[in-house]
Amino acid sequence: MEEKDWVLLQTLYDQQNITKTAEILFVSQPALSYRIQQLEKEFGITILHRGRRGVEFTPQGEYLVKYAKDMLRQLQQTKEFLLSMENKISGTLKIGTASSIARYKLPNILKNFHIKYPDVEFKVTSSKSSELVNSVYNRDVHVGFIRGDYNWPEEKYLIITENIWIVSKREISLDELPNLPRIIYKTDLSLENVFDNWWKENFSKPPSITMEVDNMETCKEMVLSELGYAIIPSIVLCNNEDLYRIQLKNRHGEPIMRNSWVIYRKESLKIPLINEFVNFTKNMKLM
Repeated sequence: MEEKDWVLLQTLYDQQNITKTAEILFVSQPALSYRIQQLEKEFGITILHRGRRGVEFTPQGEYLVKYAKDMLRQLQQTKEFLLSMENKISGTLKIGTASSIARYKLPNILKNFHIKYPDVEFKVTSSKSSELVNSVYNRDVHVGFIRGDYNWPEEKYLIITENIWIVSKREISLDELPNLPRIIYKTDLSLENVFDNWWKENFSKPPSITMEVDNMETCKEMVLSELGYAIIPSIVLCNNEDLYRIQLKNRHGEPIMRNSWVIYRKESLKIPLINEFVNFTKNMKLM
């Protein structure tokens, strides 16, 4: 097997479709199918079965995909290490980030880092924080920007601490909330737990949820349109927006904060590029 075979297997496993895989790899479908047949002949196994809905990998095929992913990861690490021996800050930095950080904070970080190190390229993946923890641990990305407090066994540092607000277009009181229309949005489980725990501490009846949208930005626009109230972290709010705010506090009157972290593996600091990026962002206080 060669590197192109590892890429073929990984891509096909991710896409579960020969046509899409051929398009991504810029090869013809017959050529792709022929190479799969050659690999099956080489190893004496059936890698996958074809069906109307795509492909289904056999247990042997899944094991071969795992091998391919491991080999690609090792090859990338070898390239990075060899590049680091020149003590030059260059190469591709793989970053995994929560979508809100990707939208509001990361572009400026990458811009300033690229100004300082123009030979660096970035590969950015946006995902849920819970998934990013696994991505960093499995070395799929070098650094992860995550939202919320997750159990992470390796290195991390706090990069954002923000308030959480109840926002409405008109002035409201806490006592009114159970009877007012609430707009919610899809978010990670850690933030949902913060909201749920706070609500249970303060009210005996459930909220009156009238709308569920896909993200915080859409939720805020609905609030600005006077369609209800929402509970939103500071990262999505602007100072010049005409919104009435109530700070979310616990039963002791202390503000409930939303933390964001940068996580990475300690061993990755052997790569000068990763070490420099960590140092570059470590002293930043974004909120």
